[in-house]
Amino acid sequence: MTREELTVWAKANGWQELAGVLCLTKPSAPKEAIVRLMFKATVVALEVKKPAGKWEKFGSAAYADILMDEQDERPLGLGFEKIPSFSMLMRENKDRQVFGSFSR
Repeated sequence: MTREELTVWAKANGWQELAGVLCLTKPSAPKEAIVRLMFKATVVALEVKKPAGKWEKFGSAAYADILMDEQDERPLGLGFEKIPSFSMLMRENKDRQVFGSFSR
């Protein structure tokens, strides 16, 4: 996958851009990022915010090594499968974006 393909996938699945970085936020605090994708020149890193506030690299891979899992509709190779509640967090972020536009 390319950086552009990952960005399109992320934005279509509830990720939002905060300070120039694609993030998933806390359901209770939608302005506080808890998962982020850090795009570098040749690799992308998945980072998770620890309770103490420090970012920890959860997984990283070269763009060429990341493949789309057609069944689960998420990229393979970054460690998403290691986060048990990842799908739920993504769904909550996506729902907040969709339903948030109704109240405006």
